[in-house]
Amino acid sequence: MWLREVVEADIAPLHAIYGDPAATQHMPFAPRTLEQVADMVREARAAAAREPRLLYALAVLDAADQELIGTARLRIDAEQPHCAELRLGLRPDHWGRGMGTDLVRLLLGFGFKQLGLHRIWGARAPSNLPAQLAMLTAGMVEEGVLRHHVATPDGWRDSVIHAAVEDDWPGR
Repeated sequence: MWLREVVEADIAPLHAIYGDPAATQHMPFAPRTLEQVADMVREARAAAAREPRLLYALAVLDAADQELIGTARLRIDAEQPHCAELRLGLRPDHWGRGMGTDLVRLLLGFGFKQLGLHRIWGARAPSNLPAQLAMLTAGMVEEGVLRHHVATPDGWRDSVIHAAVEDDWPGR
C-alpha cells in the first residue's frame, strides 16, 4: 500500500468508507453524506496548501491495483509541533488482512522520518480491538484511558490512547 494526497476524484471512494455504518462504527460520528465527504476533501486540499502544514489527510491506495482502500491522517499540534495525532480508516472489505498494522507503520515512518516528529499518538474506542492490535503490533504503546473523551451520536465515549516516541520506535 502507499499514500498520496487526496484529490476531488476521491470523494466517491472515500464515501465508501465514511458513509458505511460498519466502517464508522468506532468513529465519533454517524456515517457521512457524500456532501460531507466532499467538504472533508476540500478541507484536506486547503490544509495541504497552508504554511506551516498541520494536517496530512492522505488517500491509502492498494499497491496492486492503486485503488483507494482507505484514509490516513496526521494532525500536527500547533502548540507542540513535534507531536501529531494519527487517524485511519479502511474499507471493511480490507479488514482482517493486517493492513491496519501496515498502515500504522507507514504513518509512523512518514511522521518520524519525513516530518521529523518526536511523538505520534492515536485514540481508539475501547471496543475497537482490531485497532488495538494494529497499533500494538506496529510498535505503539498503550498509555491509558481518557474518560468521556469523545461525544458520539450515542453519548460520551472513552478513548484508549496509544503512542510511539521516535527514540523508542523500532523502525528508526
